[in-house]
Amino acid sequence: MAGGLLALLDDVAAIAKVAAASVDDVIGQAAKAGTKVAGVVIDDAAVTPSYAQGFAPDRELPIVWKITKGSIFNKVVILLPAALLLSAFAPWAIPPLLMAGGLYLSFEGAEKIWHWLFPPVHHDRPIDEEVMDAAHLEETKVQGAIKTDFILSGEIMTIALSALDTDSIWFQGGALLIVGLAVTAFVYGSVALIVKADDVGMHMAAEAHTGLGRAIGRGVVRGMPVFLKALMIVGTAAMLWVGGSIITHGLAEMGWHLPEDVVHDLAHLVAGLGGAVEWLAGAALHGVLGLALGSVLIPVVQWVVQPVLRAVGLGGAEGHSAGH
Repeated sequence: MAGGLLALLDDVAAIAKVAAASVDDVIGQAAKAGTKVAGVVIDDAAVTPSYAQGFAPDRELPIVWKITKGSIFNKVVILLPAALLLSAFAPWAIPPLLMAGGLYLSFEGAEKIWHWLFPPVHHDRPIDEEVMDAAHLEETKVQGAIKTDFILSGEIMTIALSALDTDSIWFQGGALLIVGLAVTAFVYGSVALIVKADDVGMHMAAEAHTGLGRAIGRGVVRGMPVFLKALMIVGTAAMLWVGGSIITHGLAEMGWHLPEDVVHDLAHLVAGLGGAVEWLAGAALHGVLGLALGSVLIPVVQWVVQPVLRAVGLGGAEGHSAGH
């Protein structure tokens, strides 16, 4: 009897070890996949705070929470099952979809730079145009943010899926779930801190009991506009870098290795200055490629894609940078 009990305990211990190894593998796969989506995550964190601007301070966090719930629904309920079906039944479609996402990122980055260089002219609204009440405006903003999140989340999940080394649908599902939830927590946790930072700074500047505390509060208030601008610049650079690298890698997977080889060889020329410099050179070259591709796409989107979207009633789903 004791021998049977010991054997059972050995079996339980073995099963526990396998389960622990499986969890480690899933977490490891998720961590690897998560590193591939950095550029899109930075862009998401840079874009989202604008959706909470212009509202009363007590509505900022509820708005962020509404968008967060919509983002979780996008990733877990819609995109995760779609990604698993894609991996199981149409893995050949992953590289073209990734390249489409890379082109989208390149377009978004190039469009932002274009708007910085040539700010669009905002025409005055007609006097008789309907003015939305606060609740309607909030709901419109939230729905717009969730639509934008769906596009970015689709890119995140597709990039993460392509980075996984396993064919097991359970490992893929677990890793994508971890990536989706971790990215959502990071992005919208950061957004919540960003949108409330100026309020915290103003409170500290007025109410802190020490001179140092009041000085820190004033520094936060003065520094937030600079921080937001820096975040937008980093997000744009990340979009162009990730977009260009996705394109060259996708072309290589489809059999055309020349663009990826050219970037690698040019970056390798500065290898003597150190590995970090080589990586930066490669990222810069991919960024230039992304900027070039995105610049070509700007007139295509403006004169072809957007009129088609408006014609089919999807005019509100145009590029998310257009409103910023």
